[in-house]
Amino acid sequence: MNDWNRSRRAKNGKFQNEIPVIAKFKVGDIVSMLLEFLSAKTQRRPKQPLPIVPLQRGMLCDGIDKIVWFGHSASLLQIDGKTILLDPMFGKNPSPLPFSRNRRFSVNLPIPIEELPPIDIVVLSHDHHDHLDSFSIRKLIPLTSTFLVPLGVSKRIQKDGASPDTVIELDWGEERIVQGIHFACTPARHFSGRGLFDQNSTLWCSWVIKTEKRSLFFSGDGGYGPHFKRIGRQHGPFELTLMECGQYMECGKYDKRWSGAHMLPEETVHAHRDVKGGVLLPVHWGGFALALHDWNEPARRLSAAAEEQSIPYHIPRIGEAVYLDQIPPTPQQDLWWQDL
Repeated sequence: MNDWNRSRRAKNGKFQNEIPVIAKFKVGDIVSMLLEFLSAKTQRRPKQPLPIVPLQRGMLCDGIDKIVWFGHSASLLQIDGKTILLDPMFGKNPSPLPFSRNRRFSVNLPIPIEELPPIDIVVLSHDHHDHLDSFSIRKLIPLTSTFLVPLGVSKRIQKDGASPDTVIELDWGEERIVQGIHFACTPARHFSGRGLFDQNSTLWCSWVIKTEKRSLFFSGDGGYGPHFKRIGRQHGPFELTLMECGQYMECGKYDKRWSGAHMLPEETVHAHRDVKGGVLLPVHWGGFALALHDWNEPARRLSAAAEEQSIPYHIPRIGEAVYLDQIPPTPQQDLWWQDL
């Protein structure tokens, strides 16, 4: 039996968190947020497009366990001979509005979607546009055998053309072996919705991914909470965690209302320790400007906190193949993100 509450629906049919995330915003709060975004003096974008490490298709056919970060939370994981995509947002814009100017920090992807090898499993953590991108899903459907999603998200990707028999939905606490890989759908402290009128109508989650040799944790999105320690007790330890780090709000009077939805970098390190993580690989940064902080502040603060607590971490370049048997056991010194 799991020692956390399963996902719950209130009378209005909405999914609920164990701990509330965001108070309801008043009109004045929304106006204040917009004004702060317009007047922010932080360096929300790098001075020049982020460099990428080109990824050759042959590297993805070598049979070696690895992970490749594509920026933001999109990552390609190869373990036990299987290719898995995590929150593959490969589009240029994380907004449903075509006129949005919030473009990806890197001009190109490390490899075009069309050149990817067959994808065994696409894993989604929730339905926000910066994680579930319709353009990317439509491109990936012909390449993908299985989509693994939290409750309710199936309807999103079926709308993009996925066949219902390719989609597996799980609730918090449910586990499934998919193509020989053991997945557990675990809690997160976040929210969902793709428009103004569908808030929290689908579930959000984190994922445990295991084989006989590997044990990994993907946090998805979400604020800090006691669920991390429970995940660590039940599923840890993990050789590698992909932990959300970025797009947090720490400026302005609405911070406390927003703080439960994303972690500060120091909380990311704390969560990594809670789940009994080995090497920490931060995600949910380096892709788009979705908050007021400097674009590289998450990396600066996380590296400082990790080094202070002697936590092994690795911050790869976009497109860099990180071989799981060769992850540096001590903090890296390649601060590629520092002066961009």
